[in-house]
Amino acid sequence: MKKIILIGRVAAGKTTLTQALNGESIHYYKTQYINYLDTIIDTPGEYTELRQTSGALALYAYEADVVGLVLSANEPYSIFSPCITSLVNREVVGIITGIDKPDANPERVERWLRLAGCKKIFPLSAYTGEGLDKLIEFLAEDEKELEEMRKQK
Repeated sequence: MKKIILIGRVAAGKTTLTQALNGESIHYYKTQYINYLDTIIDTPGEYTELRQTSGALALYAYEADVVGLVLSANEPYSIFSPCITSLVNREVVGIITGIDKPDANPERVERWLRLAGCKKIFPLSAYTGEGLDKLIEFLAEDEKELEEMRKQK
């Protein structure tokens, strides 16, 4: 599986997505530090929001195969600047979490992620599982690995 780093503001759904991708039960957990797992790097939202810690994200991005910019479907604004994907030499994908929320507006969030430079966008819900298969398929490096990942879910 490709290693992905999840970057987004506090409460964007990075840790919940990490739990869903790992086949774990979903429970609230506040990420306090960079969680460097086998295939996922889960980052605290504060690292994205604060200039003093944002440099660490750039360094950890080089440890990953893919950078995932995560925005919740009900975000009031985008934390990502236009064309921000040009700052790393990794593939950058957009991930829209919480598409099942009553106030979700995934179309608006997709426009923001495209403006940031994301060519591939994955709208999903870690709770219902909707859209999760497409991200798993993208991250799997071959068919055998894809079948193993589907069994974990």
